[in-house]
Amino acid sequence: MDTTTQIINRVLPILFLIGLGAWIRRSQFLTERTVDDLKKIAVYLALPAVLFTSFLKVELQPAYLVTFVLVFGLCVALYGLGVWLKPRLAGEHPYFPFLMTGFEYGMLGVSLFGTAYGLENVGAIAIIDLGHEIFIWFVFLALLLMRRDGLRGPGQLAGAFFRSPVILAILAGLAGNVLGASDFLYTGPVTGALMDTLGFLSALTVPLILIIVGYGIQLDRAGIRAALPVIGVRLAVLAPIGAVLILGVVRGLLGLGRPFEAALFTLLILPPPFIIPLYMPDGGEDEKRYVNNVLTLYTVVSVALFSAYLILNPGL
Repeated sequence: MDTTTQIINRVLPILFLIGLGAWIRRSQFLTERTVDDLKKIAVYLALPAVLFTSFLKVELQPAYLVTFVLVFGLCVALYGLGVWLKPRLAGEHPYFPFLMTGFEYGMLGVSLFGTAYGLENVGAIAIIDLGHEIFIWFVFLALLLMRRDGLRGPGQLAGAFFRSPVILAILAGLAGNVLGASDFLYTGPVTGALMDTLGFLSALTVPLILIIVGYGIQLDRAGIRAALPVIGVRLAVLAPIGAVLILGVVRGLLGLGRPFEAALFTLLILPPPFIIPLYMPDGGEDEKRYVNNVLTLYTVVSVALFSAYLILNPGL
């Protein structure tokens, strides 16, 4: 099987699942209440399972601290830029700053990178992504909760953090990683079965979230016109920043090699996180449609950009 076919076979299922969600809405195959219940499964069970196992196994080395800090700082700066640009470009869209930062690593980045360059090289993008994951689940999620629930005080926010299954899963995964508990958990007579169960739950994450995203899609000409400025501004900002980070830092300063250059490029072209609609409040259908339109159209653009990069950089 050639590379082009491999990429097509890994990317199309993502688009098919989004399309399935859109069909479910149009055909009323499932009610909105049922989709909301599926959203609970994604947020409270499937996502925590993915995050616990991911952080339990991720390689933590001091050599990667520079990329961790740079990616984390970039995500924070992009959110700040989004806040500054919002009254100038998208005054009526409160979720515009969230669309200016973060990257859909789990459901799109790994699929694209792993298919193109081999699963044995996925560790490169996992390392590049670590600072982004900390930003998403400790900063981005906090800001989403503040927007959705109106949390303002540190005590309220801290309470929301440590009641969240997502945050608890990350902390537990990191603790297990530091303690070296991974081998024991995967091979123990009871813990091994538990880890297999978490693996089954993890497998639900991609289809559930993509179907939920697709369910909210009502993409039309007006939706495309509204989404294009977000995508254009974000890519225009990230293009020069990405060139500096890839050529000046990853290649020049750190000398990490081609896998890490390709990994950083892949991360920076990805759409905003697909979890945004999961943490939006009930109601406000116009805003949900706007966010989903941006995510959907951005996904198509990301796939096109990655395909072009792969043609120019077929190997590592």
